[in-house]
Amino acid sequence: MTGSGEPGPPPPRKRSAWRAGQGFWTVAVGVPAVFSVMRLWIEAGGELQTTLLLVANVGPVNLLAALFTTATRLVTTGLVAVFALGSVLAVSTEGWPRRRPLFARWYAIAPPWFLAGLFAIALTTWQIIYLPLLVVAAVAVFQRELTALAWPRWRWAATVAAALAGYGWLVGPTVLQAWRTGELFAVALLVVPPLLALGVSGPLPRWLVLPAAALAQPGIAVVLLIAAVPVVMTPVLPMTVTTVATQAGVPEEVRGHVISTDDVSTVILQERGGVRYIDNDDIAARVLCPTAEELVRYRFRVREFHVEDSLLGALGRRVRPMAPVSAVCRIPT
Repeated sequence: MTGSGEPGPPPPRKRSAWRAGQGFWTVAVGVPAVFSVMRLWIEAGGELQTTLLLVANVGPVNLLAALFTTATRLVTTGLVAVFALGSVLAVSTEGWPRRRPLFARWYAIAPPWFLAGLFAIALTTWQIIYLPLLVVAAVAVFQRELTALAWPRWRWAATVAAALAGYGWLVGPTVLQAWRTGELFAVALLVVPPLLALGVSGPLPRWLVLPAAALAQPGIAVVLLIAAVPVVMTPVLPMTVTTVATQAGVPEEVRGHVISTDDVSTVILQERGGVRYIDNDDIAARVLCPTAEELVRYRFRVREFHVEDSLLGALGRRVRPMAPVSAVCRIPT
């Protein structure tokens, strides 16, 4: 209270917390908005009028849905890498007189429920072929909780042997199929991470701590920037091939993203640039097509689940299997 009986300014701690919260919400709301506009600008080919047309017709729900489905893997990958490296650095620098590395401090203040939720989201959204990497990160992040279990050595050995045997039963046929087809990268992703998980916990040698801490931050930043490029370039509008009747009697296939549809016309952002307004009376057919990024690369599965699906995607395909891709989707325009 001031001398005039009016409330004074908040204490410094509350004022700094209020500013931090205000800054957090500015970032939480502003960054996705800027990210979404960047996606629309890139999808419009950098043309101002086309960008304005997309902004006027693409709703915020569509933008948020597209941002969530494409950026969740990027965000969880970055956080998992940060906390995995942070946990190893935190264990390696315990009792150090100097200031601990940044990632180690982040790991130290992260609550267990946040880490558990992060790994749960990653487990359901990452592609199945990359889930073995999550095992390595989980062992690194939760190594303190694992060492808190006062188990005898024989019990640890039996648990690890049972886990490896179960994992071998799960992915063994997939590894053999990938080996026979020459997909060595897929073999490495399925085989190497579980073996690395056996030795990822524990402190690093003293001579390696400072170089690892110095390279961790710029290394993760570069990887995330490279991984963010396809996320920014992923379209937020459905890809279709529209069959249009022409005066010559020869149907025309218009390939592009549908911007809007009303009672009179359909507006399509063509795949090779330009906006096309098509009279609805001239539309003979329309087919929904996958983009090039959605086409599968591998032809093998892990126990009936395709390796390029996430667990959520695999469960979704059990509810409604994917329809065969129409032949018109493969016809270049």
